[in-house]
Amino acid sequence: MQYIQLSDNQQIPMLGFGVFQIAPEHTEQAVLDAIKAGYRHIDTAQAYLNEKEVGQAIAKSGIDRKELFITTKVWLTNYLDARASIERSLAKLGTDYIDLVLLHQPFNDTFAAWRDLIALKTEGKIRAIGVSNFTPSEVASLGLYSKVMPQVNQIEVNPFHQRPEQIAQLQEMGVAVQAWAPFAEGMDDIFNHPVLKGIADKYHKTTAQVIERWLIEQNIIVLAKSSRAERMVENLNIFDFSLNEEDKKHIRTLDLGQSHIFRHDDPKAVAFLANYEVHGI
Repeated sequence: MQYIQLSDNQQIPMLGFGVFQIAPEHTEQAVLDAIKAGYRHIDTAQAYLNEKEVGQAIAKSGIDRKELFITTKVWLTNYLDARASIERSLAKLGTDYIDLVLLHQPFNDTFAAWRDLIALKTEGKIRAIGVSNFTPSEVASLGLYSKVMPQVNQIEVNPFHQRPEQIAQLQEMGVAVQAWAPFAEGMDDIFNHPVLKGIADKYHKTTAQVIERWLIEQNIIVLAKSSRAERMVENLNIFDFSLNEEDKKHIRTLDLGQSHIFRHDDPKAVAFLANYEVHGI
């Protein structure tokens, strides 16, 4: 496994297992399978409603807690009392600390929530703090006005939404980039796309492995999800090949220039999130 060093020298595995859209009743087994496959970085969120099951898997795994890197995210309706919500997350996860806590969305009172994250990090209940779905300017604003820069920004990055300028800006600020939806949630039959499939065949790899490798070579942390144990093992097996410049040039031609999953710059998206109720968090 390769690691990225965060701004405070903490090490984070570059491959993580995400549990978004895994039903609570299936989460424990999925996380156990992921840990058995070799994952040590697990990514959940309050809004996923499966923190408790992630915690149960961690407890049953037999792996020393210090070997695991656990991330959760504060949902925006909890921003006015992020501290209390994180205490609930700690209880659900069954752990004394969380390795990384992110603000899940760039809306509502992000500064109030950020102050709580800073305080909890100082107290040692959180090891690292960051954001998700923020633009580079939003990251800079939060960091500069609070005097504490986010260490991570988790954003959508995949061959159809490549965001090279934003990635460069974040990395120049010392903010580690994590990619959610690296496989574009399967849109446009990405796993059989002729460009990606052609590269995969050349290296005797899968399309998913090519996408992961493309991200890793940009120093981007990859959050992948699979419900199949054999796929979990396969998705970790990406450190024995490299892409050449011709491969990367072909992948660049796939960029559509915007998300086709969720547009955070669309006022309708803001209204959707403002009215989106998540119970039990």
